[in-house]
Amino acid sequence: MNAFLTFVTHDWYFAIPMFLMSLAGLTLVIWRLLLNYNGSVSMDEFLPAFQQRLEKDGPEGALRYCKGRTEVIPRRLYVAGLDANKQGLAAVRRAMANAIELEILPDLNFLLPPILAIAKIATMVGLLGTVISMIGTFTAIQEAAHSGGGGGVAGQAGAIGLALFATALGLVTAIPLVFSHVLLKSWVGRFELRMKSAAHRLLFLLQNVKPTAGKAAASAAEQSGFSRR
Repeated sequence: MNAFLTFVTHDWYFAIPMFLMSLAGLTLVIWRLLLNYNGSVSMDEFLPAFQQRLEKDGPEGALRYCKGRTEVIPRRLYVAGLDANKQGLAAVRRAMANAIELEILPDLNFLLPPILAIAKIATMVGLLGTVISMIGTFTAIQEAAHSGGGGGVAGQAGAIGLALFATALGLVTAIPLVFSHVLLKSWVGRFELRMKSAAHRLLFLLQNVKPTAGKAAASAAEQSGFSRR
């Protein structure tokens, strides 16, 4: 513990940036987790309510219902599909595919590149700190040897150990960030599959609603024809 405090006070120009990178990386990870939590939706809870609204009020009512939600799938994916519903199911499919690829996925990957960048930079900065400290240490050993005095390798052992704290601190910063980046990337992949499954579900529901609407229109036209006769 004393050696670490000595490193912080002696090599503060490396220690302080490392601490700042650790704090920034932790902040970005927490921010990304909060965004993921707020954007998730329980499809087992949402789909029955959505299907009921779709059957009762039609696509327009379902669109209003989705616009009132805050989650990613209802608010962005289903709204994009329902907006294109009047142009046919092919347009609905294209609209949802474009929403996933061009809008939702880039937002889900938001903050992931900076997290990975901080992890890589922290490792390199830690290694740079160790290299610079080792250069100074070996220079001191050489000068001690030329002067004929003591303080050779044994005398500089503490300084060599102190130099390695920079690399250790860089790894302590980088390892959790890389681990978090892998987990968040995996979550994005799973969420993409959920969105595609939800998109297929919406197409299936719209296919079942359209014949009903067509029959109602045909029935109304038939009744109008009978009344004219």
